Amino acid sequence: LLCFRTSLATSLIFGLLLQPPHTQPSTITQPNIVLLMADDVGIGDVGCYGNDTIRTPNIDRLAKEGVKLTQHIAAAPLCTPSRAAFLTGRYPIRSGMDAINNYRVIFWNGASGGLPPNETTFAKILQQQGYSTGLIGKWHQGVNCKSRNDHCHHPLNHGFDYFYGMPFTLISDCQPTEAPEMDRVFRGKLWLYTQMIGLVTLTAALGKLTGLFPVHWKTLTCLAGFSLLFFISWFSSYGFVQHWNCIMMRNHEITEQPMVTDRTTSLILKESISFIKGNKHKPFLLFLSFLHSHTPLLTTEKFLGRSHHGLYGDNVEEMDWMVGQVLDAIDDEGLKNTTLVYFASDHGGWLERQEGNRQLGGWNGIYRGGKGMGGWEGGIRVPGIFRWPGVLPAGTVINEPTSLMDIYPTAVHLAGGVLPQDRVIDGRDLMPLLRGAIQHSEHEFLFHYCGVHLHAVRWHQKDSGAIWKAHYVTPIFHPPGAGACYNRGVCPCFGEGVTHHAPPLLFDLSRDPSEAKPLSAGTEPLFDAVIRQIGRAVEEHRRTLTPAPEQLSVYNVVWKPWLQPCCGTFPLCWCDKETDN
Repeated sequence: LLCFRTSLATSLIFGLLLQPPHTQPSTITQPNIVLLMADDVGIGDVGCYGNDTIRTPNIDRLAKEGVKLTQHIAAAPLCTPSRAAFLTGRYPIRSGMDAINNYRVIFWNGASGGLPPNETTFAKILQQQGYSTGLIGKWHQGVNCKSRNDHCHHPLNHGFDYFYGMPFTLISDCQPTEAPEMDRVFRGKLWLYTQMIGLVTLTAALGKLTGLFPVHWKTLTCLAGFSLLFFISWFSSYGFVQHWNCIMMRNHEITEQPMVTDRTTSLILKESISFIKGNKHKPFLLFLSFLHSHTPLLTTEKFLGRSHHGLYGDNVEEMDWMVGQVLDAIDDEGLKNTTLVYFASDHGGWLERQEGNRQLGGWNGIYRGGKGMGGWEGGIRVPGIFRWPGVLPAGTVINEPTSLMDIYPTAVHLAGGVLPQDRVIDGRDLMPLLRGAIQHSEHEFLFHYCGVHLHAVRWHQKDSGAIWKAHYVTPIFHPPGAGACYNRGVCPCFGEGVTHHAPPLLFDLSRDPSEAKPLSAGTEPLFDAVIRQIGRAVEEHRRTLTPAPEQLSVYNVVWKPWLQPCCGTFPLCWCDKETDN
């Protein structure tokens, strides 16, 4: 009996020792979180989403080793509002980061609009939970509010311990060899407003001097100030864009003004890997916000001419290589099994971005529309991939509706934090869905805005599997049938450039993901019931909205010299501290 017990115990011990290692999710508290966000990359540009001509082996490897989302939705079709929603877990209309006008993004580093200081980003909560938090790359959420150095919108004021990158966004003006990208229409409107305010100021001055009508000196001074401000903004848009907008910062310090684009890619990659290595002994959050693949498509010589899709394809392939370098750094430091990696794009590819026969924007696969279009899938459906070995099942594909806003509660939950209780959070924790604990997304409705204008609504009818999409407003394509607004550069949200639909256009994305065949009461028996249900959801959603200061108002987007970040003595702003180092 003693020999039997000894033999049994020995067998049990050897059996336990020979079991393959398995990571229990409950034993990993506060994993490292690496968020990789591409700029303007379409869902059709990535190999694991169907592209067989642009090579993205490292992004594809993430999908093979993790979970791929096929219905991952941006909360807005442009950079500034989409990223605001990503950082806050809230529709951008809630924070005032969506526009009532045509100025739908931040246009200047010297503007006063930006992510409000009272918004709580996931970085801020993770920072409070003991994480080291870093942002490398693009910000585009504003810099200052009232003075040149108040940094009220700066990443360091929104929960990041470390920032290296562009406070603005990459534009063609940053590359001296490229044609300027600053919107010609925007410049034209600046000049029109300058003339209008100047005329009003001149009329008021004449009235004051001749006594024809009473005008207070204070009013006249304010009008003159506005006239000067708009004139300076208009004038600056021609000669100073590169110096004003194309700058690099490390924390609050400007390191390059203007930026030296030949070394930007290598510096961003170097900073990212350095952050991983420097924080490997404690939980860290790294948000690597790529400048790829926004024009002017900064691409190093090593990757030029390598793809089958010209400069744009070269640029995407270089970004994929950068993803691989970051993944290798994580592996080399022994952090692979304790790090959640996420890859996405901020919105769809820019169809209208062309120069002659060169296509400089992305491809959105089978999906209709692109960047700037708040309703059509091509503008908002983006790649979404998660990897966490031992916790998330490898090679999984999830077809449920998810949102970029979901990163917020997911990251907060993993860090052991608590969601803010004083505001609406629109994102949902994705971990139960990613791990397979639940089969359906927690999103029943998703609301698709273009600026502050509601263009479409998605209803995930879980009991039937249908995914209904109702379009209340759609842009008018030009030329007709072209699939984009090639006469404008970006499709508008309102006015003469859109069509209002009553009843709404209705599609079932589970049967028609390309939104090619709108349904009607004659072709779909549930048409009226679906439209009524979505209408009730819209009413309920609107009751949750509260007014917020407009961060993208004309006043907030116009350039203000007293807010312009400057390395040196304004207006002689120039420095290259990377060379000095």
